[in-house]
Parts: sequence; C-alpha cells; structure tokens
Amino acid sequence: MALAISLAFLLLFHICSLSQGENFLFNGFNGSDGNLELVGASIVKPSGMIRLTNKTRGVIGHAFYKKPITMKNSSSFPNASSFSTEIVFAIVSPSSGSGGFGLAFTLSPSPSFPGAEANHYFGIFNSSNDNKSSNHILAVEFDTVNGYNESWNSDGNHVGIDINSVYSVASEPAAYYTTGSHKEEVKMESGDLIHAWIDYDGEAQLLNVTVSPINKRKPTKPLLSYGIDLSSVLQETMYAGFSASTGDNQSSSHYIIAWSFAVNGIARRINLTDLPIPPKEKSSSSSYSPPVKALIVALSVLVFLLLAILLLFTLYRRLMPSETMEDWEIDCPHRFRYKDLQAATKGFKDSNVIGAGGFGEVYKGILPSTGCGIAVKKITRNGIQGMREFAAEIESLGRLRHKNLVNLQGWCKKKNDLLIVYDYIPNGSLDTLIFHPKDNFMLSWQQRFNILKGIASGLLYLHEEWEQVVIHRDVKSSNVLIDEDLNARLSDFGLARLYDHGEISRTTGVVGTIGYIAPELARTGKASAASDVFGYGILLLEVASGKRPIGSGHSDQFILVDWVIENHEAGRILDTVDPKLGHYVVKEMELVLELGLLCSHFKPEARPTMRQVVRYLNGDEPLPHVDNLIESESFCEMNSRFMQVISSDSIISYRSSSYGGISSSSMASGR
Repeated sequence: MALAISLAFLLLFHICSLSQGENFLFNGFNGSDGNLELVGASIVKPSGMIRLTNKTRGVIGHAFYKKPITMKNSSSFPNASSFSTEIVFAIVSPSSGSGGFGLAFTLSPSPSFPGAEANHYFGIFNSSNDNKSSNHILAVEFDTVNGYNESWNSDGNHVGIDINSVYSVASEPAAYYTTGSHKEEVKMESGDLIHAWIDYDGEAQLLNVTVSPINKRKPTKPLLSYGIDLSSVLQETMYAGFSASTGDNQSSSHYIIAWSFAVNGIARRINLTDLPIPPKEKSSSSSYSPPVKALIVALSVLVFLLLAILLLFTLYRRLMPSETMEDWEIDCPHRFRYKDLQAATKGFKDSNVIGAGGFGEVYKGILPSTGCGIAVKKITRNGIQGMREFAAEIESLGRLRHKNLVNLQGWCKKKNDLLIVYDYIPNGSLDTLIFHPKDNFMLSWQQRFNILKGIASGLLYLHEEWEQVVIHRDVKSSNVLIDEDLNARLSDFGLARLYDHGEISRTTGVVGTIGYIAPELARTGKASAASDVFGYGILLLEVASGKRPIGSGHSDQFILVDWVIENHEAGRILDTVDPKLGHYVVKEMELVLELGLLCSHFKPEARPTMRQVVRYLNGDEPLPHVDNLIESESFCEMNSRFMQVISSDSIISYRSSSYGGISSSSMASGR
C-alpha cells in the first residue's frame, strides 16, 4: 500500500513538473546576455533590441535561449507538449522590395547549425540536409523574398511553416484578419514593428500563426492554422530562438524587439509601452549594382532637365503661397494635404457640416485614398491665441493613444485655415443616444455599464498612465462618443491642460459646462484630476437615471445630485433608475449610483482617484459606504449654493454639440 502511494505521488509530481514547463519573457534584451547565445552577425543593441543581421550581404545571425527546453517526455508522454510564443520584430530594408531574406522562429535540437547557408536557407539548412527528417527542426518563417521554387513561395511577403526544410508545408501572404474573411496586408520589410503569435496545441495537434501591426490587438482568427503532430519532429529537449540571413544581392536588418515563450501555457504578454524603434536604414552607394547606379545617373540627369519646369511652377505657386513651417510643427502627427481634405469634404460643403464651435465648423468627410471616414475641424486663425490653441491640441492629442480616446489622425494648414483630422465615430455622442435616440434605439444597462467603464479607463490613462498628467476639464455625456461596437471614446481635449506628474495645475480660467463643474473649480478656477472625477460622478448619475444634471424635465431648480441623495437617504436609491431601462443588474446599478455620489462629493479630497474608480467598477475593490462619507444635509446645502454660483455670469460654460468624430467645442476659447 505504501509503495502504491509513493508511486502515485511520484507520478503526480512528474505530471505537475511537465505541466508547468519553461516560461520566460524578454521586454527588451538589455542585461540578458547570460540567457542568450548569439552567433554570427547577431548583437544586442544599446537600445535593448537584438539585431540578427545588418544590411551586409551573405551573412547569418542566430539568437537562441541558452537553456534547453523540455518539449516532451519520450518514455512516459510521447506527444509533443503545447507551447506558446509572442514576438515583436522588425525588418528594415534599404528600399521596398530590395530586402532579404527574412527571419524565422526556430525550435531545434541544437542552437548551432554547422554548414548552414544564407539566402533562402535562413542560416538553418543547406543544400545537403534540406528536407531530411533527421533535422528535427520546426521553423516559422517571416519571408520577404520570393522562394527559389516559385510554386512554393510565390509571394515575397509571406509567413510559412517549415518542417525540416525551407519548403513551407503551409504559407500565406503576410496579413491579419479584421472581420470575417477580410484581411489587411502586413508589409514586413517596412521597418514598422510587427506583432506575431505562434501557438501549438499538443492535444489538438494544431499549429496557429498570427501576425498584426503593433498597434492592433491580436486577431481572433489566425493567419495560418495547420494540423500537425509535432511528436516526430520535436525531440525531448529543444532550443528556441531566431535565425536570419541576407542574400548575395538582397539584404535587410532583422530585429527582435521583445520575446515571450511558454511550454504548456500561454506566453506572458509583452509590455508594448516604450519599445525601442529600429532605425530607418539607408542604402549606401556601394550596395548598388552597376545597372542600378546607371539608372540613378539617368534619373539625376532627368531631374536636372526638369529644374526649368519646376522654376516656372514655383512662380505659379507664389500666387498661392504655402504656409511657413513653424517650430511646433516638427514633432506633430501626420500632415494631410489640403486638397485631399478638400476632396474628402466635397469642398467643405455646408451639407457636410456636423458641428460648430467657437473657432469654426466641423465637417464629415471620406478620404478618397482609403475610403475611411474622418471628421475635419476647420479653424480660421484670428490672432495668436488661436494658433496657440491649435499647437497645444496638436502637440498633446497627437501623442495620446488609448482605445477609449478619439484618435487624432493628423492636421493641415492652408493660409489662415488650420485643420485637425480625427477619426469619424459613427454613433455620435452618449447624450444623444440617451436623450434623443434614433429609430427608438435604447442603450441597455449592460451597454451603459460597459460605456461607463470605458470612460473611466480613458480618464485613468489621461490622469496617471501617460507621460504627463492630462486634465480633461470638461467631462460630460456630450463629450463621450460611441463607436460602432458601442465602446466609449472620450473627445474634446481642446480644454485640456498638461503638466508634469507631481505638479499642481496653475491654470485659473474657469472652463467647463454647468452641472459638471466641480465646486472648487468654480471657487478657485484651478482644475485638477479631482475636478475631472467630479464631472465623471455627475456622468454616472446621468447615465443611470436618464436625467440631465440640471432641469431634465422638472423645474429649473431640479438638481440631479440632490435628487439622488434624497432617494438614497430614504432607502429608495433604485427609484432614480431610468424607467426606460427595463432589466438591469441591481448590484451594478447600486454601485454606479453610489459611486456617482462619492465622485461628486463637495470636498475634492473625499473623491476617489480614477484608478480607484476603475477598481470599484471592475469589482477589484469594495466601494466604501457612502453614508460614512457624505453628511447629506450639509452636502445638499453646499451643493445648492454651488449651483446658484455656477448659474451666474461669472462662469464660462460650453455647450458643445458632439458628433461622429469630435465634440465641436474642443477648440473653444477659455485659456
């Protein structure tokens, strides 16, 4: 009996040790030399990325994890183990179509490959051992050159699965699925960061390969899904890593930026923030072949002959003077051509106007080159203040990237017209969907709850997760846009103020919308993260109750916060729920209403931070009892006096009309 128990214990211990498997993550490779074996042209750059090859022709580079990885136990568990790997890489070519030959993620019995050749062999195989089962090599190739056998690799920008050979058993042009069967191309030799996932299910015997640009989530549908039993390919222990090679006439610099790997589990996620960017390499004249050099000379002569025509054209252009380049433009996002925006908005027709603000109109448009919808804010510059507003918004918004913020695509300047180009958000603003829905469409409670969590996530990014603190200053339902998937996108950052983490905002102009302005902001004019939290609290109550902060069908003295507090004191807080909602989750509704009261507390120090708000909404932290934090009688008195103050002429209020891409008051004055 004791022997049986001991054997069972040993078997269980063995199974557990197998199930855990190897697991490692490199968010950059600085200080990782002890864990990597670099061979050939491979080096770790000072920026923390591995360069497998440079643009030297005919070279090979390897970078492998030093320790062997247990992939199966041939005696007890003959099947190959499941594994998962996540990679961020980049391929930089001198020019489009001139690079070669690509890189490959590799599982091999050894980290060295004696006799391996460059070119299309990737530094793994050679003409003698190619396609031999004794290789025991699995490679997933990211190839940028047409294969030597056109019937196998006819596309020069493809992803392939290689088993013991450079002949791919499965391959597809590099792309990622967006929706359904629609794919978008991924140009791997562009120099941009590429995200790749390789997942093998040992039980299902299925190998999936997925790629996407770095700014996209992992597609739900893999690019390659190939059924294969790797038990005969993989040995008990294998080495994992990367190999790359250049050709005799084609070369690229191949970079591994980050890498995560796991056996019998999901590879840990790579932190995509602050990843180094590979340099854009330029081809030197010595790398050109004689025919290319001759072509360059001929083109140079042609350009010289065209100078006379260009001079005449310059004289014509003087009739339409271009704008001078100002210093703030250097670091700004993509600049659009004016004629492209003019074509997109049909000449800025009045019928395309979807909003208006203090500086000008906002137009809906469709870019002819891409067919994508855009929102163009056209501003007529009247003095230096308008210019400063434009520069501030370009500088800040152009660098903000979050799924719950409206994305700034670019900008344009033409004479006295300044234009900002945003994503077009088709479903309009949150207040429109709640108070003026089209076709009797009504947001369900689950949709509203998800929208509120999205807004909180966006504000948390602005307050704490970006490189600077961004105070929105005008959080309200009309500044929340809803995309096609009913996700929240915060808009209207024209009133935002930037200052370094740890500093106090020195701006004293009172800017905002009546009903959402925090009491301390009305008294002192100093905006803070806490004043944004106040506006978010009002928004919570507004979305849950279906009533506006002030008025909302009652007498002019109706104040939403007071009304919710009164019902809360009477134990009837659910009586404030929007009667049009129908079904809702009681605990979630109580959480939103009580959190709204807490966020809209008269005292800023009593309000939670947006990080706490996100934790409350996600159920990661219990909400404090509101009764312990709000003395309702004094709170109501102070709140009523505050509402009388903000209704006076001393407060600057913006009633922006939101639309599909951006709220029209985002460039309103008030700085």
